[in-house]
Amino acid sequence: HIDESKVLEAISPAKDADGFHPYNVGRLVTGNPLYQPCTPYGVMKMLEHTGVDLTGKEVVVVGRSNIVGKPVALMCLAQHATVTLCHSRTRDLPAKVGQADVLIAAVGRAEMIKGDWIKPGAVVIDVGVNRIGTTDSGKAKLAGDVDYAEAVEVASAITPVPGGVGPMTITMLMVNTVKAA
Repeated sequence: HIDESKVLEAISPAKDADGFHPYNVGRLVTGNPLYQPCTPYGVMKMLEHTGVDLTGKEVVVVGRSNIVGKPVALMCLAQHATVTLCHSRTRDLPAKVGQADVLIAAVGRAEMIKGDWIKPGAVVIDVGVNRIGTTDSGKAKLAGDVDYAEAVEVASAITPVPGGVGPMTITMLMVNTVKAA
């Protein structure tokens, strides 16, 4: 019953630490971001810190949300990557994923992306956080969008779930908050 557009537009663009206001999205699209959405920003900082140069690389983003998929695709384009934006209904998704030098999974389906879809040596960034049952202690078990056990055998680098992108999201929210202050 809450109109998401009205809520986002009520935020001052100058204090939009999440980077979701239409003004900030427009600045991201035009290559002049003020505040970048925190999860994609964290993904980009991870890649930068680990020395992954996206120039000329094939980046496949699986997920088309306004929060992660679309913004991270734009950020990768800004780093001179060739970007393919896919989703759960993409025809022959395994073939698309198999072209990726860098795979960013943000589709929201537990372990949807299998290890044999991944190009050997690819960098895999798993943004997904999905609950798939419980642990022995009764806590919810978390899994990413990528089948980690399979993918770790072929990827040159892969982020875990939990403990990978999540802490970077929080860090980038703090960066944006300090900048807004």
